[in-house]
Amino acid sequence: MKIVMIAENDPAGVAINFTKAINEHTQHSCRLITTRTVYNFNFEKDLHIPDLRDDGFELISELLKSADIIHFHILADENIKLGPLCVKDFVKGKAIVHHHHGHPDFRSSPGKYHSKYKSLGRQKLLVSTPDLLHLLPGAKWQPNLVPVNNPLYMPLKGKSNGSVRIAHSPTRKDLKNTADLINSVNRSKDSGLPVELELIENTEHKECLRRKRNCHLLFDHLQGYFGVSSLEGLSQGLCVIAGLDEWNQRNIAEFCRCKNLPWVITNREDLIATIVELVENRDLRIEKSSKARCFMETCWNEEAVVMQLINFYQK
Repeated sequence: MKIVMIAENDPAGVAINFTKAINEHTQHSCRLITTRTVYNFNFEKDLHIPDLRDDGFELISELLKSADIIHFHILADENIKLGPLCVKDFVKGKAIVHHHHGHPDFRSSPGKYHSKYKSLGRQKLLVSTPDLLHLLPGAKWQPNLVPVNNPLYMPLKGKSNGSVRIAHSPTRKDLKNTADLINSVNRSKDSGLPVELELIENTEHKECLRRKRNCHLLFDHLQGYFGVSSLEGLSQGLCVIAGLDEWNQRNIAEFCRCKNLPWVITNREDLIATIVELVENRDLRIEKSSKARCFMETCWNEEAVVMQLINFYQK
């Protein structure tokens, strides 16, 4: 199969990870086309419209003509313009996939998208986290992936002793319980606990990963689901704190075919107690870290995740 992925901006770098994994681990081919940069995190790009010259648009035209599948990410659809090209002119006879990643407009008005896809007869729908299944009936959850064997995603040995460092890398602090985390860490420090917060903002992705690797814990958020940050931390062998609800836990367990998930699951009321326990209990941190990395290697590796996407395409 020939797959072309299209997005305005790459959500958390997941589209380029899928593109590379398809090309590396399957017999199929994939290219990614993006049209703008929203956050300056410098995720790796493939065909980025602002960087292309005339011959680049000739290549895109050929890719769209020969594609078996056009896979739209976030809110993109066939009306998107790719320089002088409009994707609408190429969709006839193609399999079309719409893949939602929790954009605020989608979360606030899911019915708009459900009605749109129903009127177009589009049934090939994906969501990036299990909570979004409630918003888009008939969709399938496609887990995101991270390249677990990339050095930046592997555990860092020989971390310095001293304060236990908690990494947190929110794109939008209002959506990631950042204030709750800061309050919990400050109150823990005031009580004499040796803990420090590594708040990572407006930072290139590779530098963000380097700083996370040097920490002991990672805080994702308490919104019920999980982000790519969780997967990065688990791959790096960190104790990852998140507020996963029962629906997300159940879907993750079904995908991974395992009951014991590696996340440290908590809520706002218990966040301070969770931090205190992990900081004070070094053996527990080591145990959680080891299980986190093992989980990503055996249950959430690139091959397992990308083959679920390929099976979806083939159906």
